[in-house]
Amino acid sequence: MLLEGKTAVVTGGSQGIGAAVSLELAREGADVCLTYRKHQEEAERYAEEIRSMGRRAVAVQCDISVFAEAEKVVQAALAELGRIDILVNNAGMNWDGVSWKMSEEQWDRVIEVNLKGYFNFCRHVAPLFKEQKYGKIVNVTSINGLRGKFGQTNYSASKAGIIGFTKALAKELGAFGVNVNAVAPGLIETAMLRDSEARDKIIDMAMGEMVLKRVGQPEDLANVVVFLASDKSRHITGEIIKVDGGQYI
Repeated sequence: MLLEGKTAVVTGGSQGIGAAVSLELAREGADVCLTYRKHQEEAERYAEEIRSMGRRAVAVQCDISVFAEAEKVVQAALAELGRIDILVNNAGMNWDGVSWKMSEEQWDRVIEVNLKGYFNFCRHVAPLFKEQKYGKIVNVTSINGLRGKFGQTNYSASKAGIIGFTKALAKELGAFGVNVNAVAPGLIETAMLRDSEARDKIIDMAMGEMVLKRVGQPEDLANVVVFLASDKSRHITGEIIKVDGGQYI
């Protein structure tokens, strides 16, 4: 197993990509602390599934945009699981609208969650990783942070910010044996997509861009996250890996 004896914190682990990442980390041997904001029942169910694999798991409620709540999660993970080796920043949101109609609240909330939330968790694990001279940070960004998307100036800005943040943090922590990378998904089949009234239109537009002509699944992203969280990627840092079926190109 790639992650035997390791402990991971995964934000937004109660559904979609975060749930898939949490389960795949556990399958490779990691104990997992996963966070949720609203979906407690789902988070507890995934935590129990991880325990059924013989791993330890804890689910902690958290608004990642609040600095003190991120600290609470880190302390809970240390108390319950003993250490932290891996941080996967995944939780995020979108609140779309064209720029000339976007409210200040729409802008602020997306930036607070998607960008400040990542800083909050990295700020609290960085001293731990620095002291133990080991750590893996994987940030989930988006191909729309690389190219921008109509109607998503706030989301695209937040995801672009994560890319710069990832590269700068990799430079700061590299001397201490800490790898910092990001994954940039294209369209992924999640509950949000399945429940969308515009699902078919969204898929048709994305398929027109994709080289592989298939909609990505959460597991496609989770497999890359596991690689970046393992020592198989020990000489990779500051990279942004697209997982998009060729949608970006």
